[in-house]
Amino acid sequence: MKLVIFGLTLSSSWGNGHATLWRGLIHGLAVGGHEVVFFEHDVPYYAAHRDVTALSDGQLILYDDWGSVLPQARHHTRDADAVIVTSYCPDAITASRLIFDEGTHALRVFYDLDTPVTLARVEAGDSVDYLPSNGLRDFDLVLSYTGGAALTALQERLGAREVAPLYGHVDPEVHRPVPVNGEARSALSYLGTYAHDRQETLLRLFIEPAKLRPADRFVLGGSGYPQDFPWQPNIWFVRHIAPAGHATFFSSSRLTLNVTRADMAAMGFCPSGRLFEAAACGAPLLTDSWPGLEEFFTPGEEILVARSTDDAVAAVDSSAAMLERIARAGRERTLAEHTSAHRAGQLIDILGGARRCGA
Repeated sequence: MKLVIFGLTLSSSWGNGHATLWRGLIHGLAVGGHEVVFFEHDVPYYAAHRDVTALSDGQLILYDDWGSVLPQARHHTRDADAVIVTSYCPDAITASRLIFDEGTHALRVFYDLDTPVTLARVEAGDSVDYLPSNGLRDFDLVLSYTGGAALTALQERLGAREVAPLYGHVDPEVHRPVPVNGEARSALSYLGTYAHDRQETLLRLFIEPAKLRPADRFVLGGSGYPQDFPWQPNIWFVRHIAPAGHATFFSSSRLTLNVTRADMAAMGFCPSGRLFEAAACGAPLLTDSWPGLEEFFTPGEEILVARSTDDAVAAVDSSAAMLERIARAGRERTLAEHTSAHRAGQLIDILGGARRCGA
């Protein structure tokens, strides 16, 4: 299959969760013999923090404006088997118009990697600049990073005809156990971009435990944190960790925390790619609770769940033997079910089973 993608970014992992997912998925597709062309609007924000400039597994087309890239976009969409437009793509509406209005036999797909955010904005009556005025009705298929109730909501609120989940994943060639870095060693770590709607949970499950365990080292990595963030003397901060450093970060963590954005946690069935990355690196997982978690990891066996500060402190105080058991089981589950190769295979199966609207 030839897949053409109009996305947010593949070239920069700064401040977003899209890039790492696309890199792994495209690698998995290439291993399966599929061709991928990814169009990315070259914006200053990502250009200043670019960590990939070319793909060995596909073609990355960076462009300054839509007019300059339109001939290439027309060329590639006309002989594609599927064209995918994603949430937060700067030219999502224009790219959608291209595949709706110009002749293409390709399956027309929308992939929402931010479904709960999209639905919350629609519910609030806000404009969503990556959604066509007709919603999702004209797409042959809508993929969602979030499953469960989100799939029904995409049909009922946005008119999606055919929906399917395509969850997060990890490339185990990139994320794997590596030697511990003493400077990154932690009793509890957290890797994530700052988000206001995660702050309350982060306070409860990370900041408060740090206060209660002042002799332990806590490490936080990410971008966008404000000056008034409630840092503690035993919290070490790394401003941004590129994907190449994730394996060292997680491998140096005695325990690592996942905090889900509020809209996603409320809807459920929303595993962060960070969960799979950490598990693949052999880090024991601690997460906030959300519906559907047990579909991806078995609580108490492959992952620990915290609803309160006491739960988080108890996890930090867990024995080495228990954490090793959790880590081993979590890694085995991830490699068996949640790799980029698995998701690439699922995507091809979904595309193969989808029907062209009006065909």
